[in-house]
Formats: sequence, C-alpha cells, structure tokens
Amino acid sequence: MAIIITDECINCGACEPECPNTAIYEGAEDWTYSEGTELSGTVKFTDGNILDTNALNKPLSDDYYFIVPDKCTECKGFHEEPQCAAVCPVDCCVQDDDRVETEAELIQKQKFLHG
Repeated sequence: MAIIITDECINCGACEPECPNTAIYEGAEDWTYSEGTELSGTVKFTDGNILDTNALNKPLSDDYYFIVPDKCTECKGFHEEPQCAAVCPVDCCVQDDDRVETEAELIQKQKFLHG
C-alpha cells in the first residue's frame, strides 16, 4: 500500500525530508516524477502509462502535505518502516486502503524509481 496523509495534517513538514523517494510535497506545490528519483525523460510506467517525468504535475492537495502514490514505496528498499509515519507528530501518515501493493510490488517500484 502507498501511504497517504490525512486532512488531520498540521503542516509541520517533519515528513517531507524523511522520504527517500521525494514522494512528499507541501500542499499546493507542483511536483515531478523525476525529482528525487533516477527517472528522466519519457518513461513507460508499470501500468502502461507513458509520461514525461520532468513535466510539472498539479498538487494532490492545496491545504496540507501530500504523498504521490506512484512514488511511494513505504520506504521498502531503504528502511524497515515508513519514515513519514515514524516522525509524524499527529499520526496522519497512514496506509491507503484504496491502493494495496505487496512487498514485492513495492520493492519492484523502488527499483524502477531508482534504477
């Protein structure tokens, strides 16, 4: 599963620097797939979508920090547990039940993002 940040977020920013995938962004911030990953140029993703990894994408939230699910690996390949959840003072970094991924899928995603 990817991790999501709930609307209980207090915008403290503790989570953002902890993410090894640069999947966490401040509310209202544009983001790219290439930032914090080894992706560059046009890439075919595992779901078949072909995207420009340098293109700016609109924020997933304007009000509080958000996690880009396609970049979230729950820190697999880097840490034993999701670092955003470990440092969040209000426990608003939780598993996204709508986006279930196995450990093998998360590790595969980590290798895709980081070569």
